[in-house]
Amino acid sequence: MTRTVLAVGAHIGDMDLTAGPTLAKLVLEGASATIVALTPGERGHPRMTPAEYKTQKIAEGTAFAAAIGADFTALDHSDGFLPSTDDVALQLAQIIREKQPDTIITHWKHSIHRDHEHTAVLAERARFLAGLPLSADDDFPAITAYPELAAKVAALPRHGVRSFLHAENWEDMEGFAPSLYVPIPDEAFYLWVNAIRHQAFARGETYGFRYIDYYTALMTTRGCLASYPRACAFHTSQSPEVSKLAGP
Repeated sequence: MTRTVLAVGAHIGDMDLTAGPTLAKLVLEGASATIVALTPGERGHPRMTPAEYKTQKIAEGTAFAAAIGADFTALDHSDGFLPSTDDVALQLAQIIREKQPDTIITHWKHSIHRDHEHTAVLAERARFLAGLPLSADDDFPAITAYPELAAKVAALPRHGVRSFLHAENWEDMEGFAPSLYVPIPDEAFYLWVNAIRHQAFARGETYGFRYIDYYTALMTTRGCLASYPRACAFHTSQSPEVSKLAGP
């Protein structure tokens, strides 16, 4: 049973859209949820400067998390230029050791957006590092190149993450095959939709894509397969199943 979940997105809003209904459901059932964005997504507005949009995105991400009862962290890597390197993985491993999640949710590994692909790789790497015995005195590149980060991770208790899920995202569909359906009750759905509508990009105010309509329709489609009014789909290494993750 999932009691703590960590959702890791490339940009503020990625996990809010794709994992948000599931996070809302879990929080309503008593779980602890944290949303992590590796970049603010500051280059995603055609009319605002990156600095202006960064401020807005951080405010929107903070408000969304508060509205569904989750914690929120945004790292300060550059939108469109997220590196898939051990320093970023160590930052994320530190968060994993601090939050001790049962489940990690992140992007699928194939995407039209390189930041999304890198995030999937980084989440897997961070999961490995979070469970690995580490010492700040270890003599290998990931430690010697980033001694301060490594020391912070090493100072925290190791943690193994039981479940690793890839969320369904319209930008990440190459080879994505749902193998887990999470039914979304009405209370969680309306909590999510009332929170996500305060994000400008989700309303279609940046490049015109109707994100809220798309993901609402997708939940209905996936709900048909799960024999439930609405559901979110994830990819796992398990056989296809309907899972409620927590609670009845």
